[in-house]
Amino acid sequence: MTIDEKYMYRCLQLASNGKGFVSPNPMVGAVVVHDNKIIGEGYHRQYGESHAEVNAINSVKNKSQLKDSTIYVSLEPCSHYGKTPPCAQLIIDSKISRVVVGCLDPYPAVSGRGIKMLQDSEIDVRVGVLEKEARELNKEFFTAQTKCRPYIYLKWAQTSDGFIDRIRNEKEDPKATPISNDFSRMLVHKKRAEVSAIMIGTNTAIKDNPSLTTRYWYGNDPIRIILDREGRIPADYTVFDKKVRTMVFTEKAPFGEDVIGNLTFINIAFDDQLLHNIFSILRQYHIDSVLVEGGSKLLQSFIDEGLWDETFVEISSLTLEQGVKAPLIDGHVLDEKNWGSSMHVHMGFWDNYKII
Repeated sequence: MTIDEKYMYRCLQLASNGKGFVSPNPMVGAVVVHDNKIIGEGYHRQYGESHAEVNAINSVKNKSQLKDSTIYVSLEPCSHYGKTPPCAQLIIDSKISRVVVGCLDPYPAVSGRGIKMLQDSEIDVRVGVLEKEARELNKEFFTAQTKCRPYIYLKWAQTSDGFIDRIRNEKEDPKATPISNDFSRMLVHKKRAEVSAIMIGTNTAIKDNPSLTTRYWYGNDPIRIILDREGRIPADYTVFDKKVRTMVFTEKAPFGEDVIGNLTFINIAFDDQLLHNIFSILRQYHIDSVLVEGGSKLLQSFIDEGLWDETFVEISSLTLEQGVKAPLIDGHVLDEKNWGSSMHVHMGFWDNYKII
């Protein structure tokens, strides 16, 4: 491992602390090194607050050392005014002599501009140190910028004989069929805390009456996205409690878009372009990642259209013998783990998983 790689690894460690708190911004870490010693470090902690470079430079006690220092940043320093001033200009003003960057900003209109600002100020710049790892860390941000859609996670639990639910009728009290164990449930809530939004369809909402919140892990509740074409979900169900921001896509919204507190009804055609049109709307709301926890039909629609990036499948030791069949999926198996009464398979889409 080279010296530059060692300090870039520290940048990536720091950056990951912002997971679940900085979206739709990317996670970024920065380290200031003087005479092979870290004299300052920081990361982007919260959306709208100071960027990693600002926090790292501000943490340096002896500012006179900056002119002989190298700053390592996991993502290209920004060159534009947004919620905060451009970090590239701060580096220039701080008279830092060398900058090492993990990867460029993926947005075409911005990519390279921060680097050019630094080079025009005669700063020594190196780009591409641990680039693969840096891009992987912000795969959701990269997907949103380059593919104009959120990064899509699919998740379901199925029995060992391939069912995700038993056969139920609408007269039954709404309650999810117990397949997951306590540990896997905690991990699902951890993932909920890390994504921007969570999506289900009408049948899941009616049969399970879920809250779709983060209760077994520390973090933010994701935005709830509900597909309810005919407005069948009862008004007193949990997804309409207005405690969490909720978007309902339907053909029954009376005014095209109806906002009631935390609850937004959006009128949309449920045609063969439904998912793509939803993505376009989610992009306007800066939603860069979605966890789909719907039923078999909704999950299969994402799979059939190739609109997924990662999938988490829990295979329980339970059997149902009959019921709702689990989705059929094919992809690259990234990881398998045995956890108590179930096995968890983590998959990536063959062509779509890695952003190179």
